[in-house]
Amino acid sequence: MKNSFIVFFLIFLTSCSSTSNSDEFIAKAEGRYLYNSDETVTVYFEEKELFINWRGATKIKPMPTGDEEFYVKEMNEKILFKTNPADNLVYMCLKPKEDAEITYNFRKLQDHEQVPSFYLKEGEFEKAKLGYLAIQAKDSLDPNLNESKFNRMGYNFLREKEYDKAIGIFKINMALFPRSSNVYDSMGDAMLRKGDTINGVEYYRKAYSLNSDNKTAERIINKFGKKK
Repeated sequence: MKNSFIVFFLIFLTSCSSTSNSDEFIAKAEGRYLYNSDETVTVYFEEKELFINWRGATKIKPMPTGDEEFYVKEMNEKILFKTNPADNLVYMCLKPKEDAEITYNFRKLQDHEQVPSFYLKEGEFEKAKLGYLAIQAKDSLDPNLNESKFNRMGYNFLREKEYDKAIGIFKINMALFPRSSNVYDSMGDAMLRKGDTINGVEYYRKAYSLNSDNKTAERIINKFGKKK
């Protein structure tokens, strides 16, 4: 009896720690998953072992803990891959606690689907703008819609004298936050640095119309406005 238990236990350990996955499972699980509105998790396989790229960390190796179930230390979560009967799409799911119903957390993206930050990195600012506007239409309080973050990003480009990229970022900010004086102030700054005084002053006029306490806008208008 004791020997039989030991054999069973060894078989159980082997099955749980096996890193080889079936071709069917690989085809189902491999791909990009929408972690949040502007962030993805990439699941891929090397020699049938599962790996994850997430938040700048590449080649995270989850530990198998069961049949097509894995523990991801970096997330401090167990994950599994399930097809949601509601839409027949594959999801990366967080393993529910105890007897709780499964939640379909992170949808597998189709090959053509991209998050807005992808387009930002590619310099496709118009596509990025449309993506962020779509996010805003669904949830105006989405944390990925951060005026200060976009402003910093734009000024990073300005410091590198990449004026067109900075302007692309500031256009996104203006589209998302049209009632903010600061977004027009930043665009005015970018235009002036690029050498476009006429449009620069116009953006500063808009900034000042939204906030008459904007001393920078007032100074620029007084300095260049008469040269219009």
